[in-house]
Amino acid sequence: MHNPQLNKNGELQHLITLEGLPPVVITRILDTAASFVSVGDREVKKVPLMRGKSVFNLFFENSTRTRTTFEIASKRLSADVINLNISASSASKGESLLDTIDNLAAMHADMFVVRHAQSGAPYLIARHLTETRQDHVHVVNAGDGRHSHPTQGLLDMYTIRHYKKDFRNLTVAIVGDILHSRVARSDIHGLTTLGVPEVRVIGPRTLLPGGLEQMGVRVFNDMNEGLKGVDVIIMLRLQNERMNGALLPSAQEYFKSYGLTPERLALAKSDAIVMHPGPMNRGVEIDSAVADGAQAVILPQVTFGIAVRMAVMSILAGS
Repeated sequence: MHNPQLNKNGELQHLITLEGLPPVVITRILDTAASFVSVGDREVKKVPLMRGKSVFNLFFENSTRTRTTFEIASKRLSADVINLNISASSASKGESLLDTIDNLAAMHADMFVVRHAQSGAPYLIARHLTETRQDHVHVVNAGDGRHSHPTQGLLDMYTIRHYKKDFRNLTVAIVGDILHSRVARSDIHGLTTLGVPEVRVIGPRTLLPGGLEQMGVRVFNDMNEGLKGVDVIIMLRLQNERMNGALLPSAQEYFKSYGLTPERLALAKSDAIVMHPGPMNRGVEIDSAVADGAQAVILPQVTFGIAVRMAVMSILAGS
């Protein structure tokens, strides 16, 4: 079956999800991102690869960090960036999503970066562009519902590769609210595609969706058990805004059972790295001593995120 994200030559046309993307495509994105990170790992280069191209940031759902890093990435590539606050625009006047897209495409958009509360919205947009022969416009999913957050998944893969070099001998634990997390899904697809032999998910039963084993992961309800001997720990934010009903007794209870403390971190390998997609709830999913400690790579993740988003956009613009 043809992957709608790839063109007929097998090159990236849109980035909607990491699910089903070939390892070679993911690796090319990571390698391209590496070329944008200068020595010292803290600086991202400016390159004029998208001069004259227009990137429209379409955020139907609030996000400061993702939108800001996409904007910085676009500007480092010398693209023109148009930020649209959709909630205050035509969509709220009743214009349909695809009408909005057609109008913006008519303004010579080259790329849409889309964040939407509905799972599948970026795919719908990409399919519509193909059906209406507007294939020159590329779509990047910046997070849709509970479904997918591919650039976060890619920057997590980049971070792991940067510190651990090889995916093929790692044990990676993803901890917390898996049920509501599009980041967890993207990370699981990325890790299994790149050959990580053991991916563990750890969380209370109420925050774990069904069917996780079919995704190739091991499920743990006990945090101490799940963290034993792991190389990488990815902590997830408790998504209070997406929770209906009482899935948890309280934040304090959650921290008692699933918060990452220095004592729990000691169960992992001594050189394990700690990651978090942000923003962090200190004292809920992670102890400040861990978040600010030597094993945390949470701030480098943000820097790498700019390079990864540059890589995705520059590859799409060149395809």
